[in-house]
Amino acid sequence: MSEILIVVGRTIFFYFFIIFLYRLMGKREIGQLGIIDLIVSILMAELVAISIENTNESLWQTIIPLTILGALEILLAFISIKSRTFRTFFGGKPSLIICNGKVNYHEMIKQRYSMDDLLLSMRQKSIHDIREIEYAFLEPNGKLSIFQYKPFRLRSSYPMPLILDGEINKKTLQFIKKDKNWLLKELAQKRIMVANVFYAFYKNKKIYIIKKSEV
Repeated sequence: MSEILIVVGRTIFFYFFIIFLYRLMGKREIGQLGIIDLIVSILMAELVAISIENTNESLWQTIIPLTILGALEILLAFISIKSRTFRTFFGGKPSLIICNGKVNYHEMIKQRYSMDDLLLSMRQKSIHDIREIEYAFLEPNGKLSIFQYKPFRLRSSYPMPLILDGEINKKTLQFIKKDKNWLLKELAQKRIMVANVFYAFYKNKKIYIIKKSEV
C-alpha cells in the first residue's frame, strides 16, 4: 500500500513539475515542435517514467536532469532566435512542393515526401485537385501549408524571403532568377546594408524591407 502511495505521489509531483518546466520553456503547440523540442520532450517523458517506476531512487536523480534539459532548451531557443544558421541547421526550413499547380518532384524526393503524403494533406484540407493549389510549402515540422488559387485562377504573388536576420536567401534568388549582385544593387539604391536588414521579401517584382532599427 505504501509503495502505491509513493507512486501516486511521484506521479502528481512530476505532473506539476513538468507543467512548470514547460511554462518556463515557452508556449508551443504540439504541431510546432522542432527536432530539439521533440528530443527534450521524449527525454523528459523517459526520465519521469523511470523515476515513477523506481520508487527507491531519490527524486533529485530525476529533478536535476529535468532541470538541466529545461535550461538547455531555453538556451538553445535563445540561440535559435539570435542565429538563423543555428535555427536552420537544427530546425530546417520550408520546401516548395507545389508552384503554380505543378508538383516539384525533385524536392519531394529530397525531403522523402511521397505522393501519398501529399494527397493525405490535400484531403485533410478538402482539396480535390492539385491544380487548385497555387503554392504548397512543406514546413520544418512536417505540415503542408497550402495556398489555393483565387477565384477565376487569378495568380497572387507569394512573398518570397530574400533576407532573414541579415542573411541572404540564395534559394529565393535562384527561384526569381536573380543574383546577389542584383540584390546588393537594389539595397545600395535604398542606402541599406544587408547586415542592417531584419527581413526583406520579394513580391510583385518589388522588394519590401524591414530594417533591424524598425523592429
